[in-house]
Amino acid sequence: MKSKISYEELLEMFRIGSGIDETVFYFDDDPSETDHYIGFLPQYDKPYWAGYCDIKDGTEFETAEQLFNAKIYGGKSIKERWNHLVLTEIGGINTDDL
Repeated sequence: MKSKISYEELLEMFRIGSGIDETVFYFDDDPSETDHYIGFLPQYDKPYWAGYCDIKDGTEFETAEQLFNAKIYGGKSIKERWNHLVLTEIGGINTDDL
């Protein structure tokens, strides 16, 4: 099921940085529906992160915009693939419960 949250709403949640660590999604055009993890840890200089399942040893970013525009998902960004992105958890909470 596609998320009811828009790209702009999720980006704003990440800009604010509250309740979004361990956000999980997959792309519905990926036959294996591999889970992808992103999050925010405010105690670090580069608090925005993408999990090691996408980049060996993971990677960090200074801003939410950098994370959402990083071309690390099959050579494309979250922004570019938004129409195929299915959120399953935000901040560890199942999106069905939001």
